[in-house]
Amino acid sequence: MYQRSYRTTNPTELFNFAIIGVLVLLYAPILLHWVDGWVNKSISTEHEYFSHGLIGLPFAAYLVWQNRKLWYRLRSKNHPLGAVLLLIGGFFYISGVSEYVNLSLPFILTGLCLWLKGRAGLKLQWFPLLLVLLATPNSLPYLIAPFTVPLQAFIAGTAGFILNQLGMNVNVDGIYIFVDGRVVEVAPYCAGLKMLFTTLYVCLMLLHWTGAISSRRKISWFLGSAIVISVGANIIRNTLLTYFHGTGNEGLFKWLHDSWGGDMYSALMLLSLVPVLNWIDNYFSEPTQPTKEPIT
Repeated sequence: MYQRSYRTTNPTELFNFAIIGVLVLLYAPILLHWVDGWVNKSISTEHEYFSHGLIGLPFAAYLVWQNRKLWYRLRSKNHPLGAVLLLIGGFFYISGVSEYVNLSLPFILTGLCLWLKGRAGLKLQWFPLLLVLLATPNSLPYLIAPFTVPLQAFIAGTAGFILNQLGMNVNVDGIYIFVDGRVVEVAPYCAGLKMLFTTLYVCLMLLHWTGAISSRRKISWFLGSAIVISVGANIIRNTLLTYFHGTGNEGLFKWLHDSWGGDMYSALMLLSLVPVLNWIDNYFSEPTQPTKEPIT
């Protein structure tokens, strides 16, 4: 005779699976809309600024999966702020306003963490939640676009200076570059904000991945270096666009401006951040002290 053992499912696991199922039903269509818009560039210009979510959202899900055992070990504790955030997120979702519906996702996820596990749950999942928030499309790029005129003028002036040094007849008037009767405008969306947003987002992922996010000095140096690299890369890109347009190479202009050439250029710029972070990590790391052998 032997006894057959049956595995009983933990009620906590069933509850968590139920929450995940509800979230999938609510947000799968929205996420698919985001992904389709980012990949096919069929979404609004402002929402394209958040296309870094293509890599950030899967990375956030991966981090949550890695933290699952620690999550189960946390004591259940309801924080009242969690209920408030859940109510706000639910109101945003049923409002029908696209931007509010988008923002309901980070509100509801943060509210769930606080309501289920309290401050400890929020502390455990703060970085995935940050990645979700920073990848959620909203109107922030539209709001800050009017304040980018100094950056636009700086890029236009620098690009004009470079082209003048190359022997081209270039005149710059504010954000406009005149090349042999052709005019190129450094528009707000050409000022490198999208590249800068993506650069800072990828920097956060790299800092977390390498563990350098625990050092304020490394964070400051890396983010500062990344901003310089992003702005410099955008100046070079606008210089090339002006050169192509001024010399009548419309094919190359469209390839770098609208086609996969721009994506490849951005990808190469982002890859350059890896050796920069490695150098900063090694430079600011504490030297290991040699262990002294006991004298016998």
